[in-house]
Amino acid sequence: MPAKFLYDLILEEFGKRTIQNTEIPKYLTDNLNPTFEIREYQKEAFARFLLCFENNFPGEGAPLHFLFNMATGSGKTLIMAGLILYLYEQGYRNFLFFVNSTNIIEKTRDNFLNPRTTKYLFSENIYIGNKKISVTQVDNFDGVSENDINICFTTIQQLHTDMNSEKENALTYENFAEQQIVLLADEAHHMNVSTKTQQELFESWEKTVEEIFKSNHANLLLEFTATHDYENDAMVEKYRNKVINRYDLIDFRKDKYSKEIELVYFDMDTQARMLQALILSQYKLNVAAKYKIPLHKPVILFKEKSIERSKDSKKNFHALIDELTADKIDSIRKSDVPAVQRAFRYFDENNTSSELLCQQLKHDFDEDFCLTVNSKEERKNYQILINTLEDKDNPIRAIFAVQQLNEGWDVLNLFDIVRCYETRDSGKTTTSEAQLIGRGARYFPFILPDHPDRFRRKFDEDLDQELRVLEELHYHSMHNPRYISEIRSALIDEGMMDNDRVPREIKLKDSFKETDFYKKGVVWLNRRVKKNYQHIESFEDLGVKKKDYAHQIATGQGGTITALKNENVPVVSDEDPQDLPVKDVEMNIVKAAIARNPFFTYASVKRYFPQLTSISEFITSEDYLGGLTINLQGNVDELGINRSEKLAACCGLLGQIESDIREQITEYEGTTQFHEEFVNAIFTDKRLEFSPDTLKSKEDPQFTHFVSVKDWFAFDTLYGTSEERAFVRLLDRWIKETEKDYETIYLLRNEGHFSLYNFSDGQGFQPDFVLFLREKNGNALSYQLFIEPKGKHIAGGDRWKEEFLQNISAKFPSRILTEDRKYRIIGVPSFYNEAQENQFRDDLNNALNSSL
Repeated sequence: MPAKFLYDLILEEFGKRTIQNTEIPKYLTDNLNPTFEIREYQKEAFARFLLCFENNFPGEGAPLHFLFNMATGSGKTLIMAGLILYLYEQGYRNFLFFVNSTNIIEKTRDNFLNPRTTKYLFSENIYIGNKKISVTQVDNFDGVSENDINICFTTIQQLHTDMNSEKENALTYENFAEQQIVLLADEAHHMNVSTKTQQELFESWEKTVEEIFKSNHANLLLEFTATHDYENDAMVEKYRNKVINRYDLIDFRKDKYSKEIELVYFDMDTQARMLQALILSQYKLNVAAKYKIPLHKPVILFKEKSIERSKDSKKNFHALIDELTADKIDSIRKSDVPAVQRAFRYFDENNTSSELLCQQLKHDFDEDFCLTVNSKEERKNYQILINTLEDKDNPIRAIFAVQQLNEGWDVLNLFDIVRCYETRDSGKTTTSEAQLIGRGARYFPFILPDHPDRFRRKFDEDLDQELRVLEELHYHSMHNPRYISEIRSALIDEGMMDNDRVPREIKLKDSFKETDFYKKGVVWLNRRVKKNYQHIESFEDLGVKKKDYAHQIATGQGGTITALKNENVPVVSDEDPQDLPVKDVEMNIVKAAIARNPFFTYASVKRYFPQLTSISEFITSEDYLGGLTINLQGNVDELGINRSEKLAACCGLLGQIESDIREQITEYEGTTQFHEEFVNAIFTDKRLEFSPDTLKSKEDPQFTHFVSVKDWFAFDTLYGTSEERAFVRLLDRWIKETEKDYETIYLLRNEGHFSLYNFSDGQGFQPDFVLFLREKNGNALSYQLFIEPKGKHIAGGDRWKEEFLQNISAKFPSRILTEDRKYRIIGVPSFYNEAQENQFRDDLNNALNSSL
């Protein structure tokens, strides 16, 4: 059995629970750009480093050397920024970032240093320990500021040259021997020339880095790569005790952080493939606009084999645009690619004629909005444009290149890649193509009311959802079955495609479509809206309890030890606890504390306390800070002149208030007013797709036969859990006992057809079933019951959903929702669980009886 890597040993040494519960320091999370939400796998990467840095671990050596093996697009640079903040607090001030590519250097420098760029990694102001910290670029570490984060950016090639030749202001080995330095190696697989090839050339890049690193025992070497080699014996031996975190592309995709790859092959010439990509791109632009998703423009990459061919492809493309007609667009209608068919259907339904589409494409793909980035000069000249493609004021829609995506290009709005050549490649080249596609599949983040996680795919199991096209990267190639098979196999090997997704479909029964209920019936739903804080006039109105803050001042206590005697003579200062009302603290000190906490900008405070007129009122009013007191403990004798201690106390108080406010605030809420939608507009046939290893993908002929003869079951089958099928069988028994009381009974499966929104925070919830009942007793009273089956292992984490179902019943016990008919909305107040189905049956009956 092969020896385990460090990432496995960490799991064994500390345990999964310890890793999950390791608290990431607030000064780390607060000082990163708040638009970059820290994801769970990133928290784990931080936790693993903290555990190893602060504790002994298996295979520990000195100096510390770790490698983070994380998928392309997973936020390796954000991890770097967070580690820089953590290590600053541990006493490190000097950081050397190096990589193999000048292009990556320029991009990373911008991300670390330029607050105006959308990809800036830090918060607008960095505060650690009440001190404002600057991030400063340096050429070397002589005479640098001890208060700053000092970063030197260089390429591995330049670093090797500087270290092995004398040059003014260049880095020297003495720099590293005299000071403790953190080395940050990006795309680190380029550094291991000697290890991979078994060369022993002292002056190799790898040897240079190793000598720098080992020149001081306090140095750290942190490597980052998406493509670590686990097959090379020498690499395995070198890195077995260094790979601290492994999060592969297959994990990244499985966790839904990437686009899904769609191979699009078309048996027509290159210009037709180009046009097909243009039509799909414009379709994506229109869908995003329809749902108010800020996709300012989807980008297309036209990939060629050589620079000369890339130039020719660009000429052919512009000729295509110049000569484009509605007839040429219509010629693509014969494509049997499902996404293209949906695009034309969308254009037809929204009155976008081929003539209008032609005009749009001519405008959007004008030559001014297309770039060639092949030569070094072009990459340098267009550096800003190609690294800011998501920005609203960047007009570029098309990129022509040979190697652009090989490394370091982290564009999110790339939705189509067109392979402009038709020849097959060798296995190695095909693998390289697959890696290129993987690098281009970064997810474009967006939020929907019922899908608040902006960074993950939302429609893997709902292929008919219109927005699904924004979660796909289309790779356009010629129709060559052998090539398609090879590229598909390569993508599967890279973890970017499943070996075999299982398509399924559920259909409404024809008999159900003939019913009056389907034709005229309604379903009552609520909406998600922005949270309204207009009624908030104090901390207490928001639910923030007024409580004093305890602040400990150094007591001055110490001790002396007499030589050769086992005695301790303490030196003690008097302690006299003292209450300090915030309104008695100098205004400029409180304002300085507020300035150090980015949560308390006036705009933020005004958002949650809209009745405030100024920061001064926030400080002095009894309803806010002015009503709070700081309880000072320790040596308070010289507090009057100790402004720094007052500042520290105010900062601590604000930190407590911030935590309390964050616990209460939400961006959204669900309306308590429900509106009606027609059943036939909400419930439709659905195409589904599942991973082959999930129970949902399995056919159940017996169950399908069972529901086929049940008029009350609207769909022809159910692809779900055993718990959900057990619920349907229970309901069948319940209906046999109660059908004498009801004129109509229908159970509809909710396969993403609708969402409800939690009243308190607007969180989306899609109950698995909705049961419609209409009484026979002449009252024309209709019931709408939301029902959620859950296994025991799931129910705990979804407790808020159960509470929401209870709240629905509480808010709508007998409300008349329309003028001429009575509807009652009921959330069955407990999850159905097969092991406790008698309890659920009682809850169902009680919910109905209590609404009478």
